[in-house]
Amino acid sequence: MSEPTPAATVLSGLDRARPWLEDLYRDLHAHPELSTAEHRTADRVVREVRGMAGGTELEVVTGIGGTGVAVVVPNGEGPTVLLRADMDGLPVQEDTGLDYASTVFAQNRQGETVPVMHACGHDTHVATLLASLRLLLEQKQAWSGTVLAVFQPAEEQYNGAEAMVEDGLVERLPRPDVGLSQHVLPGPSGSVQVAAGPIMASCDDFRITLHGRGGHASAPHQTIDPVVMAASLVMRLQTIVARRVDPTQTAVVTVGRISAGTKTNIIPALAEIEGTVRTYDTGVAATCLAAIEQTARAEAAAWGAPEPEMETFDHLPVTDNDPEVTARAREALAAELGEEQVLVFEPEGGSEDFSVLPDAWGVPYTYWGFGAFDGQEWARAEAEGSTADLPSNHSPRFAPVIQPTLDTGVRAMVAAALAWLAP
Repeated sequence: MSEPTPAATVLSGLDRARPWLEDLYRDLHAHPELSTAEHRTADRVVREVRGMAGGTELEVVTGIGGTGVAVVVPNGEGPTVLLRADMDGLPVQEDTGLDYASTVFAQNRQGETVPVMHACGHDTHVATLLASLRLLLEQKQAWSGTVLAVFQPAEEQYNGAEAMVEDGLVERLPRPDVGLSQHVLPGPSGSVQVAAGPIMASCDDFRITLHGRGGHASAPHQTIDPVVMAASLVMRLQTIVARRVDPTQTAVVTVGRISAGTKTNIIPALAEIEGTVRTYDTGVAATCLAAIEQTARAEAAAWGAPEPEMETFDHLPVTDNDPEVTARAREALAAELGEEQVLVFEPEGGSEDFSVLPDAWGVPYTYWGFGAFDGQEWARAEAEGSTADLPSNHSPRFAPVIQPTLDTGVRAMVAAALAWLAP
């Protein structure tokens, strides 16, 4: 009779850990926190780690980049593997009907009171990484090396990973040999989504301030109306992808915010628009941003207005999975979950800051998804061509089924990590 694999040995404790894992997940889901305010979540992470086998002896670094937590688990000779989970929720009013639904309200950065929900599934990320750590600690004889578990704040604010790096992440923690992370996504629960190369777009947000000349709404001829100028500019920006970007490339230019005026009978002196550029190529991003600024200047000149101001902020890089690392992780995922459960991660326009962490050390990484929805429900929607009608990440109705979603996240993380840590 053959010896059990390291993954089978480590995961043998999953049945015992499942009630704890599910309760942990429900608690995290019911108590989401906004970006940079993940104090309760970080405290829960530390408390759970300290309660694990040998947890009181582990190096647990808190407060990195604000509320970030890093756990170092040394276990003899071998590679160091970075495992990352993000912790923050979103300003969304939950509408799932779950008995553990969030009823939390909190103040955002602007001092406004907003609802908070784990509408992107970061609660599953924290729970599954904690469970993976617990199982690895319980079966240390099955692997060798060092686990570096990072619980990251403020992914939804785009700057959590950057804040951790600026706060000395590289200098304070051991250098990993590889970085691994995962995200719960639309798809059949029990499956994972994997692909090498660019899988998530870069993000460059921009803000344009248009200056006009204010006056009475009844006398527009005596003014330079920045509201009309902004409306015209928004429409012109929609031609950038169609006419300035190579058709073989992919890009999105979206204006998501327009702000102007205080009263119906006043033409304001300025208007502000904010938007985002998403692409898989830094050259294309540069082309789009240059065209946006050029178009804004031309629009202002056409109206005889002062030159506008443009600034960029909240940059996120392309998530570009290393081919060799991805192939190795994919083999481990297929061995654990079954080849039929390993689906293709189709590139998407969403952005993610995980890669900032391994890039800070200059190490390769891979990032995969795991399915959130009941398998039968997904199959039915797929047969009807209506999967797009299911609630996606950031929806107030986004609610991953607890099982087998959580088990899959744990099995995937453990199996991928052991692709490097198994002796």
